[in-house]
Amino acid sequence: MSDQAATRDRPLILRLNQGDNTIVALRDIPAGTPIPGTGITTRQDIPRGHKIALRPIPEGSPILKFDVVIGYAGTDLQPGDWLHSHNIRFDAVEKDYAFARDYRPTRILPPDRRAVFQGIRRANGRVGTRNYIGLFVTVNCSATVARKIANHFDEERLQDWPHVDGVIPFIHESGCGMEMTGEPMDLLRRTLAGYVRHPNMAGAVVVSLGCERNDLMQFFRDHSLAEGKMLRSITMQHVGGTARAIAEGKKAVRQMLDQANEVRREPCSAEHITIGMQCGGSDGLSGLTANPALGAAADILIRNGGTAILSETPEIFGVEQLLTRRARSEEVGRKLVDRMDWWLDHTRGRDTQINGNVSPGNNAGGLANVLEKSLGGAKKGGTTGLMQVYRYAEPVDEKGLVFMDTPGFDPVSATGQIAGGANLICFTTGRGSCFGSYPSPTIKLASNSAMFARMEEDMDVNCGRIADGTSTVEEMGEEIFRTILDIASGRQSKSEALGVGEDEFAPWPIGVTG
Repeated sequence: MSDQAATRDRPLILRLNQGDNTIVALRDIPAGTPIPGTGITTRQDIPRGHKIALRPIPEGSPILKFDVVIGYAGTDLQPGDWLHSHNIRFDAVEKDYAFARDYRPTRILPPDRRAVFQGIRRANGRVGTRNYIGLFVTVNCSATVARKIANHFDEERLQDWPHVDGVIPFIHESGCGMEMTGEPMDLLRRTLAGYVRHPNMAGAVVVSLGCERNDLMQFFRDHSLAEGKMLRSITMQHVGGTARAIAEGKKAVRQMLDQANEVRREPCSAEHITIGMQCGGSDGLSGLTANPALGAAADILIRNGGTAILSETPEIFGVEQLLTRRARSEEVGRKLVDRMDWWLDHTRGRDTQINGNVSPGNNAGGLANVLEKSLGGAKKGGTTGLMQVYRYAEPVDEKGLVFMDTPGFDPVSATGQIAGGANLICFTTGRGSCFGSYPSPTIKLASNSAMFARMEEDMDVNCGRIADGTSTVEEMGEEIFRTILDIASGRQSKSEALGVGEDEFAPWPIGVTG
């Protein structure tokens, strides 16, 4: 079949709910094109992923997608009109939180029927998907030392330890000149502690300068970290400066390698998989293909006893009521509302997404405002109950669907999820994000086939087949779940093969820098 014939056979539009007054273009549609089955003709050129008015919509009336309000008509709209940020007005939406009204317990598969993967069992009972040694810094002043230590252990030098996946530096930009009271220092320390303790870490070396506000000994005491063979610390001012600290660090890593190399993968229940769910570089198809497909995969993982972390609090604004209704209790639902209220106060009067302004790429891809983006982003959460809400980088100790409060910026958000225990990241994208992460690999899910073909070296799964009409959301969910098991078992993701992730460690820089 020719490319032109294949394009003609693909669906032209998608109507998401019978209550909607919009439809979504699945490919570019020229002005004057009759839309089969609707009785309307496009009045303007409609880019792929953008919306079309299905019936007359008077000025000020709600615009409905998935039968949810994503804004209000900025002018009188006619059937066939292109709907986007130029004629959709962003405004407050009345919400009914209906705490726990729709919660239903998930039927978890019995242990003998759960999926398995080849995991790495740690002495404390946790299970990893990778086996790294990490170099961490208490302050940016020790960043160069940590990076030089890690870079010394390249592929050639690690050949004698084939079961060690790598030695990785985790560098951040703070640690001094920052608030000691309240959340900023606590947030940084619990992020670092979450990575040091992560099941994908065989060992860690923490490098400090010696005079920073993020005091090394206080950090260890606050998080009950104790030095031993697989956790070492180096203070540059104590050992005699940069060169000596680098030499000490190389020696410490070499002493860890033999023990780190002793691990072997073995069959482990999927209940030990925790995924962090991200979306970035979204387009108008993300909420129709990749996000609901990831939600379907999350449902499968949860039925197998696993955990899925939904995050990016500013990017569920306007649809948080869809989650509070599924919360297992009013207490859990109110935790989510409390975090949303914090964000509304934190961003009041600022040019941020929560105040309606999506990124230029999101807008070009068909998302009119944050309400529409949030509606699509929430689809990653699947259909199961919301079991708990966590602050940034807090240890996730609940199974099932949980929410972690994070910014919408992907590297910062994923860093919090990994610190909380995510041993895989599943990342949907429509425009083509190139994100990767250590020590937990990132699986990239493309929302459309054109971008997947253009950026196949970065993409793991093509969810655009849903829009092409060659696969269903449920089928893609199964494929994503199988990919999760494969990559958890050691198969490299595309971002790993490219070596992407070392510089994407980005603790949330909340607070005042002085």
